Amino acid sequence: MKITFLGTGASHGIPVIGCHCDICESENSKDKRLRSSLLVENGSQIFVIDAGPDFRQQMLREQVTRIDAVLITHEHKDHTAGLDDLRAYNYLMNKAMRIYGEDRVLNSIKQEYAYVFSDDKYPGSPDMELHPITNKAFSIDGQKIIPIQIYHNRLPVFGYRINNMAYVTDGKTIPETEIEKLRNLDILVLSALRVKSHVSHMGLDEVLELIEKLKPKQTYLTHISHKQYNYLDLEKILPANVHPAYDGLVIPI
Repeated sequence: MKITFLGTGASHGIPVIGCHCDICESENSKDKRLRSSLLVENGSQIFVIDAGPDFRQQMLREQVTRIDAVLITHEHKDHTAGLDDLRAYNYLMNKAMRIYGEDRVLNSIKQEYAYVFSDDKYPGSPDMELHPITNKAFSIDGQKIIPIQIYHNRLPVFGYRINNMAYVTDGKTIPETEIEKLRNLDILVLSALRVKSHVSHMGLDEVLELIEKLKPKQTYLTHISHKQYNYLDLEKILPANVHPAYDGLVIPI
């Protein structure tokens, strides 16, 4: 199994349009961040977690020619705005793309992509097969996946655990019942939006406190904004088993 960070930026990406801060003007390629998404390759299976507005660019960069399913964390556009580009995989694989998410999230996708689900469907539009999930373990082609319910302010969001890797983004609070699902991890991927706390995201201190509580072997930070430290400074101050992720980073598990 291995994971590839397709994007590691927050909703604006980095650089932010019109911004001239030190982060946005950094010359370090690891400070250039597309919107957050993860590629999971597990044997012959290939999953993507979220498909934001940079999805096409990410797929071309990583030369991904097959996807078995897409897992959606929540309905915000930085996580769903690239779903139209799944039509390329309809052509390549000659079948509908399976998309997994909560009922609320799938209903939002139906509204945003109404032309996909119309009775008079436009020729050439994507073919999506929607699979509603709840906060219970489910399987895709025999692979067990465990949802982790977190809260983005008051909005419920799903993280996902696949074997000993978990991906948790856009969270402010995690109920104790869900904390138990994040024990004994080899790899934890966790959002770290900015240095200071935010109404719907943990600040860096809160992130590090959670990591200390969970004690995964390694943690990689994602969903990073231009209000976080730059890559080099963040790497310097983090514990030895915690690292800022960057676009294109590949981690074998």
